[in-house]
Amino acid sequence: MPDFRSLTLKHLRAHEATVRLGSVTAAARELLVTPPAITSQLKSLENLAGAPLYDRSVDNFVPTPIGQALLDCAEDIDQLIGRTHAKVAALRSGAVGAIVFAAVSTSKYIAPTIVARFQSAHPEMSVKLVIGNRQEIIRGLESNEFDVLLMGRPPTHVPLESSLLCDHPQIVVAPPDHALAKKKHLTPSDLVGQRFLSRESGSGTRELMERFLARVSARQSLEVVEMGTNETIKQAVMAGLGIAFLSAHTCVAELSDRKLIVLPVAGLPIVRQWYLIHRADREVSTATKIFEDFVLQNKQQLIPEIPKTR
Repeated sequence: MPDFRSLTLKHLRAHEATVRLGSVTAAARELLVTPPAITSQLKSLENLAGAPLYDRSVDNFVPTPIGQALLDCAEDIDQLIGRTHAKVAALRSGAVGAIVFAAVSTSKYIAPTIVARFQSAHPEMSVKLVIGNRQEIIRGLESNEFDVLLMGRPPTHVPLESSLLCDHPQIVVAPPDHALAKKKHLTPSDLVGQRFLSRESGSGTRELMERFLARVSARQSLEVVEMGTNETIKQAVMAGLGIAFLSAHTCVAELSDRKLIVLPVAGLPIVRQWYLIHRADREVSTATKIFEDFVLQNKQQLIPEIPKTR
């Protein structure tokens, strides 16, 4: 049985260069050694294998099956060394590690795509995605639980650095057969008497909805039914249980399929923005910087286009 415990890179590189270049002299020239040194390495490798490396019946250095197996080994080792080199370089630069990426629940229709595209481009890094409502994400921000965050309207009581990602339109949606869907122009007062399906108090969308509807509710009471998730709200609207004030990014698929339509209410959409943020009083890791740069440079491909329904 062959014993490869003494196998070295010099053995494999001498063998690979000799086969590729077709001569000991050429291999020696490329590897910056003498021809006798190459010959010695090849003889030693053949002794380790216990069988000829080359077909003696033909000219040049045509490998035998055993010689080819050792060439394959040389290629595998070179690839492993290349990957190790890249990983060590990344470790030295700080570009390897885990990133904790937090996103408010409304952005869960954007955040997973961002993570998937980034992981595909940077498989050496891992990203942990945390989704929560605005209050939960702010608490985590306050306690330094996250490296980078995706949210609208960054809080002012924590020192932050913010980068604008994209516009974030807020709309009112209804099923296509809703009575208000027949009108081309609506005013906020036209919404009086409608049942609004909404997230819990404390969510960013709920707060924005309440501010917008205050001009109506100051004169008339509005019926608001709380539901736990945007998915539940969309399903309930499609079933005819009411209308909803939602982020347009949460409804891209339903608007495209015309399962929902946008009501043309004066003053809407309210256009806010999505921001990438991190704490300004905390050192930002190289990995986090690479993540932020990737998202900002590729935002056109990462953010879905809002379909027009009218």
